[in-house]
Amino acid sequence: MGLEPEAATPPPGGDEGKVRPIRPGGGDRRRLRTGIIVAAILFFLFFLLPSVIYVYTEWLWFVEVGYSSVFLKILRTRVAVGLAAGLFFFAVAYGNMLIARRMAPRYQFGPGAEVIERMPIPDRVVRWLIPALVLLPSLIALAAGAAGWETFLKFTNRTDFGVADPIFGYDVGFYVFTLPFLRMLHSLVWWTLIFTLLATAAMHFFDYAINISGGKLTLAPHVKGHLSVLLGLILFMLGISYWLKGYLLLYSARGVVFGASYTDLHAQLPVYRFLAASAVVAAVLALVNIHFRGWKLPLVAVSIIILTAIFAGQVYPFLVQQYRVSPNELATEGPFIQHNIDFTRRGFDLEPIETRPFAADDTLTGQDIQNNINTVGNVRLWDPRTLSETYRQIQTIRPYYTFLDVDVDRYTFDGRLRQVMLSVREMSIEGLDPRARTWQNEHMVYTHGYGAVIGPVAQVTNEGLPELVAKNIPPQTDFAELEIEQPAIYFGEFADDYVVVRTEIEEFDFPQGEENVYTTYEGDAGINISSYLRRLAFSSRFGSIKLLLSDAVTAESRIIIHRQIKERTENIAHFLTLDNDPYPVVADGRIFWIQDAYTTSGDFPYSQPARDGINYIRNSVKIVVDAYNGDVTLYVVDEEDPLIQTYGKMFPDLLIPGDDMPESLRAHLRYPEDLFRLQADIFATYHMTDARVFYNKEDQWKIPRLQDGAATSTMDPYFVIMNLPGDEREEFMMILPFTPGDRENIIAWLVAKSDPGSYGERIIFKFPKEKLVFGPSQIQARFNQDAAISQQITLWSQAGSQVIFGNLLVIPVEESMLYVQPLYLRAARSQIPEFRRVLVSYAGQIVMETDLATALERIFDVELTGIEERPAVEAEPPPALPGVPEAPVEIPTGAPELAAAALERYERAVDAQRRGDWAAYGSEIQALENILRQMQAGTP
Repeated sequence: MGLEPEAATPPPGGDEGKVRPIRPGGGDRRRLRTGIIVAAILFFLFFLLPSVIYVYTEWLWFVEVGYSSVFLKILRTRVAVGLAAGLFFFAVAYGNMLIARRMAPRYQFGPGAEVIERMPIPDRVVRWLIPALVLLPSLIALAAGAAGWETFLKFTNRTDFGVADPIFGYDVGFYVFTLPFLRMLHSLVWWTLIFTLLATAAMHFFDYAINISGGKLTLAPHVKGHLSVLLGLILFMLGISYWLKGYLLLYSARGVVFGASYTDLHAQLPVYRFLAASAVVAAVLALVNIHFRGWKLPLVAVSIIILTAIFAGQVYPFLVQQYRVSPNELATEGPFIQHNIDFTRRGFDLEPIETRPFAADDTLTGQDIQNNINTVGNVRLWDPRTLSETYRQIQTIRPYYTFLDVDVDRYTFDGRLRQVMLSVREMSIEGLDPRARTWQNEHMVYTHGYGAVIGPVAQVTNEGLPELVAKNIPPQTDFAELEIEQPAIYFGEFADDYVVVRTEIEEFDFPQGEENVYTTYEGDAGINISSYLRRLAFSSRFGSIKLLLSDAVTAESRIIIHRQIKERTENIAHFLTLDNDPYPVVADGRIFWIQDAYTTSGDFPYSQPARDGINYIRNSVKIVVDAYNGDVTLYVVDEEDPLIQTYGKMFPDLLIPGDDMPESLRAHLRYPEDLFRLQADIFATYHMTDARVFYNKEDQWKIPRLQDGAATSTMDPYFVIMNLPGDEREEFMMILPFTPGDRENIIAWLVAKSDPGSYGERIIFKFPKEKLVFGPSQIQARFNQDAAISQQITLWSQAGSQVIFGNLLVIPVEESMLYVQPLYLRAARSQIPEFRRVLVSYAGQIVMETDLATALERIFDVELTGIEERPAVEAEPPPALPGVPEAPVEIPTGAPELAAAALERYERAVDAQRRGDWAAYGSEIQALENILRQMQAGTP
């Protein structure tokens, strides 16, 4: 029954309310045991079994892709850390509750009588009840500990950053790796002690060791000692909490900028240090108080902590901020603003950006354009959004294919470096006839996409459609560099369901005329499902008994899962942040996917957080996925990143040096658009490196906003092939202009290079502050206000066509800026956007032409050679303009004369169109119409 007390007090009311526990009989015990077993089985089937099946099938997948060591490392760490946390919680809570039970006073009503308690439960039941009560919170602690596996591994494999914080002098690695682990450890101990204190007090209460009578609280002598020890430990952990909060001030948002401010350092930090010391003193007093009557000593200490936290912790910093900092904000906050500038630039890797001047003059000549012919010849005339619609209309071939998006890249073919737009043809089961959407068709027959479509960014056909250099099914191309020997796409952006290959049923490969070509998968991907256990496991995981019962499954059959690129790569390395746009690459006769991956953290001190709380980011990894085999390779391209060094220690078999990447793939690495956009957004403010200028926001920039239909949107970065001022060769790079914070003219433009040898180099070109250069929104407005352009658009719209404006591009050439915007037309009865015009502006001039070469020739009065010419788009001649008189027509006397007159009128109309003289254009077209009607009637 437990230890006998020194003195026992009978419960109030004497013998009244004595309850003797009912002892269950043998039949009751059997029913209870059966009920427990049934409940345990149901719990396993409904809660544990699905998790067991998932873990088992994931293990099979990790073995298939060759990263079983990663799976085992994560699993072992989860189990170890989770068990350690759960067992610690259970041991502390259970141990203290058991001590409380054993120390409980006992009162007997005569020899052999049962113990009378608030809850009269026999000790043999209590021995099971206590661990049962502790089990659920212990499991919660276990789950929380298992979730912290990455924090634990990063701590045990931490790497120094080589940069010390400016306040405490610790290496940044302390804040990124050590501090999160200490906070996780503190949280576990804190909540364990809080639960233990409450549970132990409850145990003492139910055992009458704590009694409330007449409004007075009385405790048995041993209870005070027990609870004092627990309270002392809690107060000690409170002191550690306040000590850790001092380091967290480096993430404070109180001041002008993110990070510790003057008030944080000179007011809040001393308060935290005092509170930490007070809590430790209170912990000691709680232990000393065991030998004194009452609770005065710990109550005084706790009161000091509470009062200090309320008044000194809130009021004192407020007074310092209001009466010391605010009147002298720049002087007092200046050093802390500088810390924020320096560490934000480090966190977002802005320090290496080179600054160059840009004259922004208007001195371009025709010869300059000719000298930069490869730059202007690679200006993108097709927008990805518009082109994806066009590809779907002209290259899907069958309704069950789709093009998810279009990506920009560069390839060398026909002896030239060309910027192209590429998209792969993926399988879309939704496009099948509903009657054909059977389980067998979806998972065994229509298993993969096929081929890719590639078109130069600046080439257009007579019909206003993209000129394609790789197209159709099977893939057709005239260039060896673009040949695709294995066009099947089992892994892509759209592949979001499992497929079963090497079955008795042949897979659909591609359509050929009225027939279909079938195939059997010969790659290495997939998990063998010849065993009944594996088929059962995957049937359960995907909720389909058809996989288990299908007669088409053979001993060679394989199931392919995680086929979507981001899902596949994230499943292997979910501690990396993935770029939103993996892009396909044609190399060595195959199709690959390149997925940019980032190491990120929100714990970089003093660095201004961006979206999702990130204040440190590096593009340290390029992930390559084979579209046919599904092979996943993670190449490290930034070995100086401390985070990727830590991940390399955590998973030594996961990462491969970037130097091992094949040259055919390295030639297609791109600076990531997501990263560039994020860095540009931060750089718009943090290009100001002087604290005074930063405080006054004297040189705040912004990314331009453009009109997009009825709304406005931020201008997207875009790729170009160009020769930068001061460089010796043309390169593939991404650019984005900036405008001042309160105006719309261009003030600078940022570039990021992508080619091998210069990958990752970033340069900011700054314009002279005294020079006004029109920004994108101003040029867009001038295009819209141009009489000739608006008149042409009005005529098209009146005819029922939809006019679509493409992306406005700002193209640097030498020390000047060209503005180019394509214009598309979607006819009333057509879903295909067709290229119709290009708008070009330079030095105040605006022209609209059917192709870029002609537009540049008009502006610079030059005949260009070497640019990719295209036949003129068959323009839709507008009707005669209101108010324009009909041109006098001399009536020829015969058919040859009529034809000659028609040709003359046509040439004069084209010339007027190129000059933008729409009045003359309408007159000539009217004259041409009169001649054509005469020719049709056959009368002179």
